[in-house]
Amino acid sequence: MIRVAVDAMGGDRAPDEIVAGALEAASSEIAPLLVGPAGLETGGLELIEAQTTIAMDEKPGEAVRAKRDSSLVVACRLVREGRADAAVSAGNTGAMLAAALLEIRRLRGVNRRAIAVVLPAKSGPSILIDSGANADGRAEHLRQFAHMGSVFAEEILGIGDPEVRLLSIGEEPEKGSQLILEAHRLLAEAPDLNFKGNTESRNLLEGAADVVVCDGFTGNIVLKALEGTIRSVLNALREEITASRRAKLGALLIRPAARGLRERLDPDTYGGAYLLGLRGLAVIAHGNSGRRAIANAIRLAARGVEHDVVGRLQERLEQSMLESARSDPEPAR
Repeated sequence: MIRVAVDAMGGDRAPDEIVAGALEAASSEIAPLLVGPAGLETGGLELIEAQTTIAMDEKPGEAVRAKRDSSLVVACRLVREGRADAAVSAGNTGAMLAAALLEIRRLRGVNRRAIAVVLPAKSGPSILIDSGANADGRAEHLRQFAHMGSVFAEEILGIGDPEVRLLSIGEEPEKGSQLILEAHRLLAEAPDLNFKGNTESRNLLEGAADVVVCDGFTGNIVLKALEGTIRSVLNALREEITASRRAKLGALLIRPAARGLRERLDPDTYGGAYLLGLRGLAVIAHGNSGRRAIANAIRLAARGVEHDVVGRLQERLEQSMLESARSDPEPAR
């Protein structure tokens, strides 16, 4: 049984939708552990008591330090203590980042943890990393993100030798900020990455690469722009096909295609994003997640445990550091 600690009080629709999602995900292979106040109705799932809750509008660092007994922090602590194999929360994202770093801690050799989001690209799922864990970074951080994303693609999406590209303002290697230019050099020199150069944001939903690497500031802006655009387009389509009797008749003809498009673009399909680079698994779900999204986030966390993403990532990073040391002309000091 894979045990997934679920922050029952995190998110705009907690606790009812969180509990319902956990019940939907529960199976003979997955055991959700709900973390919340005493007396919470769990539908028969195990309850781990937590005294307080971190609100969505609280300052993350201060809240985590002041509320060590909150449902979000306790969920992460269960992973560190070995009482759970992974943690899931739809609560305050900044607090989840802080709590995971404090309680689960970084893997050996990892400079920065990163959020890996699956994009619904036309040619198949694509990973955008980092999608917001770090507001800034260095070129060597982006190289680590590429390794993290590659392990994710291999183990969770089943992609062999995933193609990696760097998000920039042009496909030419000489285009981009100083950070991007230096990251491009490091990625091109990495022998264990299938690096294919730069890509632009306009290619993301077409399938720019299996893994698209960027700094967290850029990644978060891109992700929210995509989410907003997809939502606006789908809403506009819905309004147009219900605007007149003729449009409604036409809607009957395109309904199967429209349904397929909506399902492909629906963020609930994966339910959440991995926070990679930690000694245990953490999945961050959208704040407005309903039961389907929560259930899928729990299943995503369980797949990561089943495929030993943390162990594979540790092996990959150690191999990368070894390769870098061999190619470094300067002796270690």
